[in-house]
Amino acid sequence: MIESGLSPHVNLIDDIRKLDRKQEVPRDGPMSDFLWSDPDKEVRTYCYQPRGAGYLFGEEYTVKFNRENNIHLIARAHQLIQERYQFLFNDKLVTVLSAPNYFPCGNDASIMEFDEHMNRSFKIFEACPENVRNQRDKKHTPEYFL
Repeated sequence: MIESGLSPHVNLIDDIRKLDRKQEVPRDGPMSDFLWSDPDKEVRTYCYQPRGAGYLFGEEYTVKFNRENNIHLIARAHQLIQERYQFLFNDKLVTVLSAPNYFPCGNDASIMEFDEHMNRSFKIFEACPENVRNQRDKKHTPEYFL
């Protein structure tokens, strides 16, 4: 699984393996890109991420990355989505959010599982009801977040 996104600085999975991943995430470069880049249906290849870190990447680059690395699906995480999981680019990429109630959104979540034949399925984790979540959040949330 790729943590979040793709990087215009890395085209092959073998190049990812060569990165020193035991480090603080730098401000820019491939490690930062993998953490902060997100797919976007309106982007063909790449463009700068409006939030100032990473990139937005599109279907054309995703298809190229998969083809050059002989893979069928990029599974990624670390992006808030309300749909539990979301397929994009003709099922070439899936975002799986495995954190229900990702602060403070009250979203459902899922995990993706594969069987021995590579058939995939999803286990769904429903959000905590808002009235319970609000009580719990007030009790366990640091004051500076309230």
